[in-house]
Amino acid sequence: MVLSSPSGGGKSTIIQRLLASNPNYTYSVSVTTRPPRADEVNGKSYWFLDQTEFMRRRDSGELLEWEEVYGDFYGTPFQPAGEAVRAGLVVLFDLDVKGALKLKAARPETITIFLSPPSFTILEQRLRARGTETEVSLLRRISLARWECDQAANFDHVAVNGDLENTVQEVDQIIQQHLTRG
Repeated sequence: MVLSSPSGGGKSTIIQRLLASNPNYTYSVSVTTRPPRADEVNGKSYWFLDQTEFMRRRDSGELLEWEEVYGDFYGTPFQPAGEAVRAGLVVLFDLDVKGALKLKAARPETITIFLSPPSFTILEQRLRARGTETEVSLLRRISLARWECDQAANFDHVAVNGDLENTVQEVDQIIQQHLTRG
């Protein structure tokens, strides 16, 4: 199950809530070349790699998908996700829009959920509240967010993340519906 949204759309928070209440859900930890933020842990938030190692993994086919985002590389390791699926777990992916659409194209059975901000004003407030952006990078993220929101129609489901608890419940219901169909 892929959760995708613009930066600040709530992917990480919703995934954390889902993992806390569902023992058969697991998280696919992505790899990235960007430096860790102060609260991020290697192997839990991301696997932080140098560019050489990232490219080696990409070129050897170890990534389900990869993207360059804001000058850094992000990707989804194939092996851990495959092992989790074989173990009967529901794998939650936290991907940007381009990565989500790439994964869907490569694996059409993947269920994609787009988390839409209730408004661009609220999205900007969320990004500013994180305190991780310069003004220039914030404006760049907001500009990209408009394009990303235009891609929502390419996802299997869209959930507006206005109220966190309601959105977590809605996403969990989407997942459960697909599990009972499957």
